[in-house]
Amino acid sequence: MSFLFDSMLFHSSIRTELARSFGATLVVLFTIVLTVLLIRTLGLASRGSVNPEEVMLVLGYTVLGYTQTILTLALFIAIVSTLSRMYRESEMIIWFSSGRSLGGFLSPVMRFAWPVLLVIVLMVLFVWPWANQQTAELRNRFENRGDLQRIAPGQFQESSSGRRVFFIDKDTADGTEGRNVFISSIEKNGNETVTSAVSGRIEWQGDRQFLMLNNGQRLESDPKTGRIKVSQFEQYGAQIGASSSYIRGGQALKARSTLALIQDPTPAHMGELGWRIGMALTAFNLVLLGVATTVSNPRAGRSGNLLFTLFAFIVYFNLLNVGQRWVTAGQVSWLTLTVLLHGSVFLFSALWLAKRHHNIHWRTWFSLIARGGAAGASA
Repeated sequence: MSFLFDSMLFHSSIRTELARSFGATLVVLFTIVLTVLLIRTLGLASRGSVNPEEVMLVLGYTVLGYTQTILTLALFIAIVSTLSRMYRESEMIIWFSSGRSLGGFLSPVMRFAWPVLLVIVLMVLFVWPWANQQTAELRNRFENRGDLQRIAPGQFQESSSGRRVFFIDKDTADGTEGRNVFISSIEKNGNETVTSAVSGRIEWQGDRQFLMLNNGQRLESDPKTGRIKVSQFEQYGAQIGASSSYIRGGQALKARSTLALIQDPTPAHMGELGWRIGMALTAFNLVLLGVATTVSNPRAGRSGNLLFTLFAFIVYFNLLNVGQRWVTAGQVSWLTLTVLLHGSVFLFSALWLAKRHHNIHWRTWFSLIARGGAAGASA
């Protein structure tokens, strides 16, 4: 009965400490990521890639797509910070003296971590592609609008392609027609053109979008030769948007569902699928790594374990991204990469945990190996 009470007290105390640390870390990380993504989204809106009226919606989808990474890092930091505090305040010594071992900490840690790990799996397999798809649709819908629809009267505005600058004096209520239109553009051959017209309207021809100008003139200059060509027109048309079929076909790889990746096993799809599965395995391995390697070094101060946590996460995450590029390029299969990368991290963490659990020193291992070799030679 006393042993059962001690076990319940041990598990509840560990999980309570982990919950406090995880909650505080999660709030801090979400605040940092939200601030960074807000600045980036506002930059996209200022460049005309995102509708200013949909900035918060795009920000929400983007943050939702990064949630699995935030949860993984928050869980890793919570485990390392909690165990390092227990080492630093000699609480570990008390538990070790009462018959607990380092391996015994794995059970309460995993009981706390498994709901978070389950959420990470669901996020990376289902929510991640859905959030990317919603963000891509918002951006494509805005970029597919007419350039006259994307600008306000009396303001210069860069086009979605970045090769034209528009100015209109006023437009109609539906935003499809403008008066006193001015366009400055750079053609693919390097020539610079300045076009002005009394009016302009947007027309769809098939799946392509055109700007039709009425009663204007066009000045074209060649910067290489210095020649200038001036022409007048009653009606002039120019394509101003990508075709709708191109936009649908250019859907980002990250926005494809997990089932679609499995059904079409191309190298690019397998690279993305390997990244998603690897992200879930990364979260599990980091939990094991946190329990196995966390120690308290008074000389390093409180920041020593935090630096180790950030360094280990950055290295592991970068290796995951590099592996995805290798799989996409066809240099290695995603299954081989999963076994080599995540299997090696799991094996290292398990061996390190077993070493500390049984209090085995490297010299003992070397001596046992040497004795085994000597015995074999004498036989």
